[in-house]
Amino acid sequence: MHRFTGLIAPLLLLLATSHAPAQPVPPAPSQVQLNGMLGSRAALLVIDGEPRTVEVGAMVKGVRLISLEDSRAVVEYGGRRQALALGAAPGRVLAQNAAPPRQIVLPAGPGGHFTTLGMINGQVTSFLVDTGATSISIGQIEAEKLGLRYMYGRRIVTQTANGVVPAYQLQLASVRIGSVEVRDVEAIVIPGLMSHVLLGNSFLNRFQMRRENDVMTLELRY
Repeated sequence: MHRFTGLIAPLLLLLATSHAPAQPVPPAPSQVQLNGMLGSRAALLVIDGEPRTVEVGAMVKGVRLISLEDSRAVVEYGGRRQALALGAAPGRVLAQNAAPPRQIVLPAGPGGHFTTLGMINGQVTSFLVDTGATSISIGQIEAEKLGLRYMYGRRIVTQTANGVVPAYQLQLASVRIGSVEVRDVEAIVIPGLMSHVLLGNSFLNRFQMRRENDVMTLELRY
């Protein structure tokens, strides 16, 4: 009888672990806002109205802080990533089975320009709406920060304020502003440094655009 004791103990351990309760997965919050930053190590997030300090890489109440840079944070919750600007309106997660968001609302900034944070291929960048630009225009330095392999794109020349310059034409897998994402968007990469990525007509033409006083609203066409 004693010869079976070596098998009984592992069997009992297996039965015990197989019935152990699974760790609960925290539900995704409905709203997250960036209210402060502690250097590049942690952020003060307001999660469904409750302020919490979250370190980079940590998860609190279903929100994981991915990165902090230049008064903005990238967080992940509800199965997606969002860029949050310091003091801006809170990011939201749609209710399950809700229709995808179709509207972008942009208030005018200094000088009457419309600027916003967004993402290109999942990487955070700053946009400036430019209705005079044929396509999204990205400075070479910013393109390298975004990890774009633009040198595999088609070589072209384009007209800029500084004259005709060489450029690379490519397709962006995704462009996201707020909760609205557009896929397969044409862009060009031009030499040098630009203060913003120019949000040109290859993106804007996907939307019905209207402006009321200092607010621009973009309504997705399709």
